[in-house]
This record gives sequence, structure tokens and C-alpha cells, in this order.
Amino acid sequence: MWHITKREIYDNLNSLRFALTTVLLLALMVTNAVKHLREHPKRVQRYQDAVTESLSHLTDRANDSLYTLAQYGPGNFYKKPSPLHFCANGGEPLLPDAVEVDEPPVFMTDAEGNRLLEGIWSLSYPDANLHNKDVGPKVSQVDWAFIIGSILSLIALWFTFDAFSGEREHGTLRLMLANSIPRHTVLIGKFLGALLSISIPFALAVLVNLLLISTASTVHLTTEAWGRLGIIFAIALLYTSLFVALGLLVSARVQQSAVSLMILLLTWVTLVVFMPSTLASIASSFSPAVSFDEFWQQRNPIEEDLWDKYKEGLWSSELDNRKLRAKSEFYTENAEREERRQEEQLKYRTSQVHRARAITGISPATLLQHLIEGFAGTGFERHLQFAENTQRYTRQLREFVADTDRADPESLHILAVPEGMSKKPISPDAVPRFEDTLNLSKDFNTAAMELLLLTLFVLVLLSGAYLAFVRVEV
Repeated sequence: MWHITKREIYDNLNSLRFALTTVLLLALMVTNAVKHLREHPKRVQRYQDAVTESLSHLTDRANDSLYTLAQYGPGNFYKKPSPLHFCANGGEPLLPDAVEVDEPPVFMTDAEGNRLLEGIWSLSYPDANLHNKDVGPKVSQVDWAFIIGSILSLIALWFTFDAFSGEREHGTLRLMLANSIPRHTVLIGKFLGALLSISIPFALAVLVNLLLISTASTVHLTTEAWGRLGIIFAIALLYTSLFVALGLLVSARVQQSAVSLMILLLTWVTLVVFMPSTLASIASSFSPAVSFDEFWQQRNPIEEDLWDKYKEGLWSSELDNRKLRAKSEFYTENAEREERRQEEQLKYRTSQVHRARAITGISPATLLQHLIEGFAGTGFERHLQFAENTQRYTRQLREFVADTDRADPESLHILAVPEGMSKKPISPDAVPRFEDTLNLSKDFNTAAMELLLLTLFVLVLLSGAYLAFVRVEV
């Protein structure tokens, strides 16, 4: 087996297609690195400017009073740009990069415009403008996902279309099988030889790409980022193995190399170009036609009017604890109801996208796109993690406000109303800060099914190649 593998590698290294492959991959990876080095600093600068403005709002409100912070919130939350954006851009431009903090609603004003009843802040998730047709790979982006999904898969077929049919034409297959060599040994040797031959120029191109990016002062790759790059490289080899196995399968079944090449080209167009777009169109037809507002009314046909529920306490003539608690409950429940509606909308959009991704997951190219996006920290799953981070921080901040208010002996400890809370300023450094982090274990859990499905495709095609080669008559 190792002798056959070495012979395949040697033949490929001395071929024109190896040289062309090396030049092509190097050119694409250098282009990818240059584009990332030009665009990533702009993304980071926009993010830093937005975070600075948000922290300025938080500082001003904390310096004013604890109640001001509780009423107006910490400022908007912004998604941290991934340093691995060059691996997969995907639908990132279509996804919102912020979760907004809505201004407190005004329920009543007097004749002069003074606010008599003013609520508290709540989270608002900008709608993800990601349609079901956008869940597939983007051929217009020169990122790793495109290079691996389209170019590397085509190269794998180029290296294997004549693996058996070419040797049959030259008569060397008969000589090989005349020896006491099991056919599975020949198949695995050719499989490993082709995969390693493709991996050499790909690894070289990746090293050049990462060398350009990592040595630049504008991009900082952490230890976790390097680990994620290793995972992405392994996924690329698994995906390439799928097309190597496909090339061996067709080559074993066809007598002539030219016919094998034509069949593989048509198959590649079907799997990589036609299938993702077609499945995305099919997925869009399965999406619910109702808008979210209609969906919300179906789930909540009757909602209790908060004004009717609390109006007796709100209209009380005396400013006692009963009126203050009624105002507190009214403001808090109104904010909770609005955030619950926003979360339901996010879940509704998420279910639509996940339904579409389940349909398009039949395509290996789409599976690769989703996997690379997941581990690169871009795409829809990254957007969901960002939303979860904001929800977790919101709970933490509100607990901090409640605990700080309880520590003030002069406060009535009735949250959300100015008369019931502490009016003392607090140190901005004591306020918890929002941190947008990624969870690698969660990314693995999310990608587990897609990884298993991609592995299953490889095993099925490799088994089919073996069965086809066993039946070959030479």
C-alpha cells in the first residue's frame, strides 16, 4: 500500500497539473490574505469606535446615578469582528452587527411636555436580513470556504479522473493486478496518494496565507484562533477526501479517461454549483408565508392590557409605596414583555434558517460552508451566540443594579422608579462590562451533525469506489 502511495505521489509531483495546482492555490490564498489585511482593520476600527461610544453612554449614566443607569441602560452591544473572517465571509454582511438598547418608552406627559410616566430600557434585536436563499455558499467571496469548496474539490477530481481508467488504457492496471496485491490495498494506496498530492500544494498555500496574515501588525491571532484554523484545515481534508473518493469511483467504472473526466465535471457542477442554489430555492418555498406579527398574534391572541392591570395603582393620588410598586411592576413587566416578543422573533427567524439549512445540508458544498463559518466565528450561528451573550450580560447588569440598590440604606429598594431607587452616582469601573466571546465546545456541538454527515458521504463514496473496483475486469 505504501509503495503504491509513494508511486502516486511521485507521478503527481512530476506532472503539469501539480505545478498548475500549486500556482493557482498560491495565487488565490495570497489574494485572500491581501483582501483580509485591507478590510479587517476597517472592521476593527468601526467596532472600536462603536464600543467607545457605547462605553461613553454607560459612564455618563453611572456618573449621574444608579437610577439613570437602570432606566437608560448601558448603551448598544456590538459584535466583535472575527480575526478568521478570511476563512468564511458567508452571510456575515447580511447579519446585524449590534443588539440595540431601546430608549425608555414614555407613557404619559403633561401639557408642557414633561414626562410623567417613563419606563425603562429593553433589548431590541435588529431583524437578520438573511433569506433562505442566502444559506448556501457564496461564490463571489474569495475566502477559504470558496477555495476549498469549489477550487480544491475540482482539483481533487482532476487528480483522480484517470486513476484507474488511465492505467487501464496504458495496460499497467493488468500488470499491477497480476501480482498478489489485494484490490483494497490498491484502492487505498491510490486514495492516499491522491489526497497527499493535493494536500502538499494546499498546505503550502495555507502556510503562505497565514504567514502574510500573522506577520501583519493589524491582525492578531490568538491560541484559540490557531486551534480553530487547525480544525478548519482538517475539515478541508475531509471534504477533499469526498471528491477524491468520487473520482476513484467514476474512474473505476469507466473505460476511458476522457469519459471519466466529462462525467466528473458534470457531477462537480451538480454538487457544487447547481445543488446548493436549487436546494436553497426549495427551502425558501417551505418557509411559512406569514409575517412575524401574524405569527405573534396566532401564539398570543389575547394579551392582558398592562394599563388596565395597573391603572388603579398608577392613578393613586398619594405617592406612597403602593403607587411606587405599581409603577415599578408596570415598567418592569412592559420591558419584559417587549424583550419576550423580541426573543420570540429571533427564535422564529432562527427556526426558519435552521429549517432551510436542514434541507440544503444534502449538499456537501453547503455543509462545508456551514462548518467553516461555525469554526471561523462568522455566519448565522455566530450571530446567535452574540445574541446569547447580550442576554446573559443583561441579566448580570440588572442583578448588579438590584444588589447595588440594596446596599444603599437610604433607598426604598423599589426598582425602575426614581422615587424608589438610589440616586447616588456609582463608579463606572464597578459596572460589569459586556464581553462578546466565542465558545468552542458549543461550536463543536452545533457542528457535530454536519461533521458526521460529511464523514458519512466520504465513507459511502469510498465504499462505492471499492465495490466498483472489485468488479473491474482487466
